[in-house]
Amino acid sequence: MEKFTGFPEGCIPFLEKLGQNNNRDWFNQNKPLYESEVREPALTFIDAMSPELHRISPHFRAIPKRVGGSLMRVYRDIRFSKDKTPYKTNLGIQFRHERGKDVHAPGFYLHLEPGACFLGSGIWRPDSATLSVLRDFIVDNPASWRSARNHKGFKAHFQLVGESLKRPPRGYPTDHPLIEDLKRKNFIARSPLDETQIVKPDFHKLVARRFKQADSFMRYLCTALEIDY
Repeated sequence: MEKFTGFPEGCIPFLEKLGQNNNRDWFNQNKPLYESEVREPALTFIDAMSPELHRISPHFRAIPKRVGGSLMRVYRDIRFSKDKTPYKTNLGIQFRHERGKDVHAPGFYLHLEPGACFLGSGIWRPDSATLSVLRDFIVDNPASWRSARNHKGFKAHFQLVGESLKRPPRGYPTDHPLIEDLKRKNFIARSPLDETQIVKPDFHKLVARRFKQADSFMRYLCTALEIDY
């Protein structure tokens, strides 16, 4: 595979045009551009991230496959959606834990979208059983949670985001000092990116450095779920 030299200047403009022309005719006519400006550079980036991820943790996978790997599909699942536009207008790349079978597993994430580029770490929409495990672990280990959440490097680059319950979860004290964390429905942290950063030849090195800053957070989540980090 070719050496990664940054995402092309045309990557974000292509996604922007796709947002303006989200239909099969336009996409099929412009598929060569999708390949050259988005998919092929993404696969090269994933390949470049493999050794970088291994240095952070050997248990997260960078799989440069067109289908079934780290690159998320451009096609939207519209079966149960009122929005019938067929294509995602962002590029999503996920580096999941080896024990994870889907997007809800612990992982690292890259999101490229016009005006909304960011890195992510954590667990997106864990099921109820996983949420209970995480909440119980926070209750039992509050000091180490605060340490992970408030780690200087993590706080400098990442912010916890995502939906929370309006009321405390059942079975947990309403006056718990960490109740806002216990109300979380996602354990996701986001780190913003500037579009000018993604075109740089060493962008994968920047991504690796940011992911390393989430080390305390990711290690805590993996410990809670009793999986290796």
